[in-house]
Amino acid sequence: MGKRQRQRGAETEREVCEKLAEGTGWVVKRELGQARDGGCDIRLAQFVLEVKRRKSIAVYEWIDQATAACAPPHEVPVVICRGDKREFLVIQRLDDWMKMAKKELPER
Repeated sequence: MGKRQRQRGAETEREVCEKLAEGTGWVVKRELGQARDGGCDIRLAQFVLEVKRRKSIAVYEWIDQATAACAPPHEVPVVICRGDKREFLVIQRLDDWMKMAKKELPER
């Protein structure tokens, strides 16, 4: 991985930390050394977060389709997907996830 790719990844992780801190009220920091040690990017209580940023990924088409089918403000778009011989994954918008996670986080 090139220097610019590492910088871009770190920038994205910091951005997510800021959003999570604003949305949950917790102090959220990157797990430094995670690339070397094979750990996750961010830990938030019991949540282990891996942050990815790519130029283009198909899940945006899927979340757009789910969003179009929603009747705001009560319905929340969620994508459930699975690769061949892989486990199911849940994909949702960060703001929606933070609302759910905030209810599950221990009191501070």
